[in-house]
Amino acid sequence: MTGYARVTKAVPEGEIALTLKSVNHRGLDLHFHVPGELEALEADLRGILKSGVVRGHLQVHVFLTRTAAAAPAPLNRGLLDTYFRAYREAAEQYQVDGKPDLNAALALPGMLGGAPDEELGEAVPEAVRQAAREAVAVLNQFREREGAATAAEIHQRSQAILGLVDRMQEIRAGAVPAFQKRLREKLDDLLRGVGVDPQRLAQEAAILADRSDISEELLRLRTHSAQLDQMMAQGGEVGKRLDFLLQEMNRESNTVLSKTGGLGDLGLTITELALAAKAEIDKIREQSLNLE
Repeated sequence: MTGYARVTKAVPEGEIALTLKSVNHRGLDLHFHVPGELEALEADLRGILKSGVVRGHLQVHVFLTRTAAAAPAPLNRGLLDTYFRAYREAAEQYQVDGKPDLNAALALPGMLGGAPDEELGEAVPEAVRQAAREAVAVLNQFREREGAATAAEIHQRSQAILGLVDRMQEIRAGAVPAFQKRLREKLDDLLRGVGVDPQRLAQEAAILADRSDISEELLRLRTHSAQLDQMMAQGGEVGKRLDFLLQEMNRESNTVLSKTGGLGDLGLTITELALAAKAEIDKIREQSLNLE
């Protein structure tokens, strides 16, 4: 589920800023962008995020902005000297003309913000952890608002599937007469006027209708739709359970489509309705990726 949160914390060294960006994902996928001096906190941050977020692709950015008082000499002169010395040695060795690029040097990690081995106060790690906890809370508030709208849309599509099942159920009642008519037409073409026992014809039509009966599939589709609504009403972590239920609903729709080939116009109508049900199921599946 998409969402965004940003939390800042003041520390003696300056300011901590932590941002979370979340987009849809089948599982929990965490990506950290943390300054080198704070990399040791990644395990703590991972634990905090896992306790509050179950599903989503999360980009975690942590920034440390030092104040002038906290860092009177923000330029890492030792690293800069090493950069220029290495540049001159390489230029001399390979006989390359040119001057070192100061902008490129200042963009190197650790070049600005003081020496990389400068120790941070104990307040900084705790501020980062607290910022992560608050950011998760803000992110979840954002996601809950979006989740309510998504749940309403899923319920609406579930009701649409129930309506399609009702229409297929009504059409299915005319299956046996339709088979009798089609079977008689085929036999008339083959036998060219030779008499056929009406009772035998009715039996064969009933057998064909039974093989193409979709009543069980429609019943399961109806049951699954009711389960879907119940699952959404209960709340909690429904994403993965919903995905499994949608697989079952899609399977029932495919079975209906495979059984409607011998019903003529009735079969075409049921096929259209079953395809419409599959479309609704696919749309629900897309939305289910937004839910935990």
